[in-house]
Parts: sequence; structure tokens; C-alpha cells
Amino acid sequence: QVQLVESGGGLVQAGDSLRLSCTASGRTFSYYITAWFRQAPGKEREFVAAIDYSGGRTDYANSVKGRFTIFRGDAKNPVYLQMNSLKPEDTATYYCAEKRLGEGAYSYWGQGAQVTVSS
Repeated sequence: QVQLVESGGGLVQAGDSLRLSCTASGRTFSYYITAWFRQAPGKEREFVAAIDYSGGRTDYANSVKGRFTIFRGDAKNPVYLQMNSLKPEDTATYYCAEKRLGEGAYSYWGQGAQVTVSS
């Protein structure tokens, strides 16, 4: 059973930067994808960014492309989400998720980290 723990959320002003971390434990498989999703109040959860197990392949939502960067630490853990030029519309609870390579749905989820961007 994979456990994911997010950290690094907080309250910032528009234009500021913030870095989220996702630390995984209990993983028993070698090929996987780790992603960040977010959910704002009253809205559905949406995909933000994803990275494969090697760190060599990434994917981003159009709304964050060019502002957010997903990357892995030297030991492939944790996974970071560097968020620059934050906007009020980035305010949400950010979730880390993971799935085995080839699976459709993400099987493992963290508890979430709150990011609030004031204007």
C-alpha cells in the first residue's frame, strides 16, 4: 500500500512562488506515474501535472504550463511541484496521486495540501 504525504502549502500573494512536496512510502512496484491534482471549492478535481518513475517524462495542464514544474528529487523521492507566478485562480487543495504505469485511474492519494493565493 503506497502512502503519499504532501507538504509545503500555504498562503501567498499573487505573483509569488511556492513549492509542494509529495513523499511516498510503501511502494512495491518499479514503474509508476506520480501526479498532482487540485480541487477548488465548488469545482471538480482537475489534473495539474504528472511525471513518470524515471523523471524523464512530464505532462502539464494548459492552465499551468510555463508556470509550474514537476520534478523528482535525486533519489526519485519526493516529487516536487514548483509553482511560480501564482494567480488567485490557483487557489485549491492540491493532491498528490500515484498509479502503476499502464493503469487508467490513480490508485493512491495523499491527504492534500492547501494553497491559497491572495490578489
